[in-house]
Amino acid sequence: MQDGQGRWVAEHEARIRAARMWVGIAYGLALGVSAATLAMGLRPVAVPANIEEHGGLIAVLSTTSQRHAMITFGLAGLVASIVTLPISLVLLSIYRVIGLNRMNGVVEGLSRVLDHSALSDDARRVIYRKQERQMLCRAIEEDIGAEDWEAASVLVSELANRFGYRAEAEEFRTRIDAARRQTVDRKVAEAISMLDGLIIQRRWDDAAAEAARIKRLYPESTRVDALSHRVQTARDAYVQELERAFLVAAQEDRVDEAMRILQELDQYLTESQAAPFREVARGVIGKARENLGAQFKLAVQDRRWRDAALVGERIIQQFPNSRMAAEVRGLIDGIRTRATQVA
Repeated sequence: MQDGQGRWVAEHEARIRAARMWVGIAYGLALGVSAATLAMGLRPVAVPANIEEHGGLIAVLSTTSQRHAMITFGLAGLVASIVTLPISLVLLSIYRVIGLNRMNGVVEGLSRVLDHSALSDDARRVIYRKQERQMLCRAIEEDIGAEDWEAASVLVSELANRFGYRAEAEEFRTRIDAARRQTVDRKVAEAISMLDGLIIQRRWDDAAAEAARIKRLYPESTRVDALSHRVQTARDAYVQELERAFLVAAQEDRVDEAMRILQELDQYLTESQAAPFREVARGVIGKARENLGAQFKLAVQDRRWRDAALVGERIIQQFPNSRMAAEVRGLIDGIRTRATQVA
């Protein structure tokens, strides 16, 4: 680097010397031309005796005007050259100094860069400690905003262990934990709201699957521990509600309602669970069959073929294995034909 600096200084000095030489030549020519012009203007002019033969007075006056112009031009050239020559020399000196100072600044900057590049990683880390800390803090803030808790935690550990900002790292950890809890609580609340919707719709299998999924997603939340029990409790409560409604309808001889409840209740009860209701169910089923049989016979007798066809289809659907259903099957085609003819 010192050799290059020396070459640059030598070249710079050579350019200054060349510039001085050309300035000297230019000003020398300017001074020479001005002096010659002034001399020619000051040279006396002889007036011929026979002035009339040489152009007369007008010619003499013209020559005098030319001499005055040459004198003026020569003096102006000399004055301008004498005045501007020192200014040009001063400007060349200033240019020389500015060039040398600029070169020194470049050399100093390169020296600092080379000194830094020669430092070890630990030394550079100390020099750029503040900048790296600011960048690291910004990255942690961005991860917190993006809810990337794991990445933020890794950067916080870097801030504490590598840079030694343990107090600031603890503040970040507190913020991360609080933000994570808030986010998890919000998502768990949304998931539980969807689960309650499935429970209200009595989609028990879907609700049980959703409860298990929520527990897998948010195992750290205490609110998800009892979700499966919540679904089962709601299901059991609904089954008990159906059982009570069935018994009340059967007791009050609301046979159609009791049959409808019994059909839905049959989806929930096992064989052992249905045993206490078997006798009541038989009574309800018998009454429902008898009522349908009576309605069918009255509709046929009254030649209400369309009503008879509808009641007959209910008997076949609800009591397919009964003797009444077998009798209705033998009559239903004719009844449908007559109902079509009437229509």
